[in-house]
Amino acid sequence: MKNRIAKTGAALGVLTLLVGGVAACGSSSGSRTATSSAAGSSAAAGFDPKDSFIGIAMPERSSDNWIISGEKMKTDLEAKGYTVNLQYSDGTNGTQTQINNLQTMINNPKLKVLIVAAVDGEKLNQVLSDAASKGVKVIAYDRLINNTEAIDYYVTYDNKKVGELQGQSLLDGLEAQKPGGPWNVELFAGSPDDNNAKFFWDGAMSKLQPMIDSGKIVVPSKQTTFNQVATPGWSAETAQRRMTTLLGFYTSAQLDGVLAPNDKVSRGIQAAIGTTFPTFPVVTGQDAEADSVKLIMQGKQYSTIYKSAFDQAERTVMMVDSLAAGETPEVNDTTSYNNKIKNVDTYLLTPKVVTKENAAEVFANDEKLLAVVNGG
Repeated sequence: MKNRIAKTGAALGVLTLLVGGVAACGSSSGSRTATSSAAGSSAAAGFDPKDSFIGIAMPERSSDNWIISGEKMKTDLEAKGYTVNLQYSDGTNGTQTQINNLQTMINNPKLKVLIVAAVDGEKLNQVLSDAASKGVKVIAYDRLINNTEAIDYYVTYDNKKVGELQGQSLLDGLEAQKPGGPWNVELFAGSPDDNNAKFFWDGAMSKLQPMIDSGKIVVPSKQTTFNQVATPGWSAETAQRRMTTLLGFYTSAQLDGVLAPNDKVSRGIQAAIGTTFPTFPVVTGQDAEADSVKLIMQGKQYSTIYKSAFDQAERTVMMVDSLAAGETPEVNDTTSYNNKIKNVDTYLLTPKVVTKENAAEVFANDEKLLAVVNGG
């Protein structure tokens, strides 16, 4: 997704949009109304990229997308003359590590912008307030950061749409595998400390709940609420243990499908299922990680959701450029994402569902994943 940077960057934005050919970002909710860049937060006075420090705080390294996003933003910003500090928060004490990383960045007097993909979106209030008190602009990346006034912008994919695509792809796979149903299904959700997880869940259940209510989908475990099915830390190991327990409900029944909120969780679920059933269940995912794309091409995982890390990183870099120019970054949603303090000005990108049938088309401009599709 290419940005049309206002004024001086307009021509470049139009050119990159034409070359990239990425679809315009849509809205899955009536409350999501596109706005001009004038609706965004007040822009900074502007600053010289060559005399500016940009901090990027990413949550962890276990997902391809975090690595791709972080490195892409760092490379692109440095090419424009910014000094960049990219830090990842790995390990069991990830939140405190991220807070420490952010505090170190804030201590740099040349810091102008923080780009933050939160480990825990509920626990960065104080450190980000410290940043705001020094005039630093904060862009929440992928995950909304709650309970703070200090967030200026948010760059993410349409998270409710992600869930809707997951739910619909599960239904499509079930219908193809066992026409007419009924279907035995188990449900998994993401980490409760990730604000996006509830959006994914609500979107998916908007498709699945009517089928559960009608009896076309049966959930033998009776675990159908977000709190019952959440997966702390998006842990594949936690998902595998839970799926192993759930298999106790299927001693004499076929499991037809599993709603999995992302690829890591999906792989944990698939590991637990193994060869339990004569027909492997329909299992969803998200993030288009290479390992899961391989499973899709092998006919094991049914689907994933592609959210181009390159497009998201480019959009974020363009926001930084707008702030450096003293302009207001473009947003297309000012109402959907409330962080419990305020509505955060947001740029939503559009996700795509991926199955074995359309993978080559969806990944046509992604060399790494296209190579996986082609057996590389």
